[in-house]
Amino acid sequence: MQSRHAVVLPTRCRNFDSSDTQLACYGHGIAMSALISGENLAVFRGEKLLFRNLDLALDEGQILQLLGANGSGKTTLLRALCSLVELEAGEIRWRGESISRVREQYYNEMLYAGHSDGLNGDMSAQENLTFTARLRGSDPARVEPAIARVGLQRQATLPCRSLSAGQRRRVGLARLLVSDAVLWLLDEPLTALDVAGRELVESLLAEQVDAGRSVIFTTHQPLQLHNCELQTLTVA
Repeated sequence: MQSRHAVVLPTRCRNFDSSDTQLACYGHGIAMSALISGENLAVFRGEKLLFRNLDLALDEGQILQLLGANGSGKTTLLRALCSLVELEAGEIRWRGESISRVREQYYNEMLYAGHSDGLNGDMSAQENLTFTARLRGSDPARVEPAIARVGLQRQATLPCRSLSAGQRRRVGLARLLVSDAVLWLLDEPLTALDVAGRELVESLLAEQVDAGRSVIFTTHQPLQLHNCELQTLTVA
């Protein structure tokens, strides 16, 4: 793992002082060349300023872990990248364009998995994943291999409300595979998973990056990502 205070791209990087959020990458044309980038981002939670002057950039085939104490703004940053939280300042770009201009394309190529599993409890894993495939325009034929990949063949037709928390989390992981998204935004993907589940997440992240796609995630648990250059960003 490469632990840094910046997302590394072919450009210069610097650290801000303690009055600013920790990292930035900057250089000529960086926002235009990155898969996703944010410039001068600032977000409040109520009256509290969580971060400001935050710049980041991530290219295809890269993985970024957000670090920070509870309440530091990691989840808020992820949600801001999805336009689920309003920015006080700054701009987020997708493939060099403001996401306000390419919102449909951005949402088609990105998938956010937050604390809630977002499953319909009355529907089975198979039904939930088929719904996801159709909603995103993916091939429903991806559902069965995704279920097998996360080890839920025996539970595939059971209502999701009858599954354990860990099994529901695995359905969420299968959704990532069904979506065929270029960018995964994952908030604590290891929650409720056992050791085998953690190893599954590690494999899925490595496979996503190896395929030339990208991941931004948070976790308080250690991950072993072999053959991946893991970048880190401390939100404080």
